[in-house]
Amino acid sequence: MADPVSLPREPAALADYGDDRDSQWENVSLLYRAPLRGFFAKRVRDPADVEDLTQEVFLRLVRRARGGPIEHVKPYVFQIAANALRDWGRRRQARDTDAHESFDEQIHHPATEISPERVLLGEEAVELVAAVLRAMPQRTRDVFVLRVMEKRRYLEIADLLGISVRAAEKHMAKALAKLGRALESEESPE
Repeated sequence: MADPVSLPREPAALADYGDDRDSQWENVSLLYRAPLRGFFAKRVRDPADVEDLTQEVFLRLVRRARGGPIEHVKPYVFQIAANALRDWGRRRQARDTDAHESFDEQIHHPATEISPERVLLGEEAVELVAAVLRAMPQRTRDVFVLRVMEKRRYLEIADLLGISVRAAEKHMAKALAKLGRALESEESPE
């Protein structure tokens, strides 16, 4: 691996960052990860979002590099960062993420009391879900648990399991479909 200090400081092609793809990406990551975090930290409140946006930049950069050589890496990295930030802002605005309603016990009290029958139905539903999960292939179950129980993002799941993000999404869709069918068949009158 080349010493990041000895790498070109002026706009340079990706090929100038190392002899092979691995060393090129490692050096680009070493040089630009901290500046990207700083760029996002000035514009985003949540440190988790800073990390996600930084990873998004590198993901987009790697995808783009498959299409051909990148001539001026530094300006390109920060153009991707600006675009990722803009896309992130649009998603937040579309989902109205900043809207928040605080909990007020007077307003948010349960509509009905929980009867023993309702508790039993809930327990049966949990048992059904557990049985369906046990019957799933290991990878599909792992993706479901990581996504639903541990609130992991698809990119993290893909990294943990050594699969693509798209594969993680497909496993999640498969798990949800199986659970949906099982729950539907339980609810339909016999």
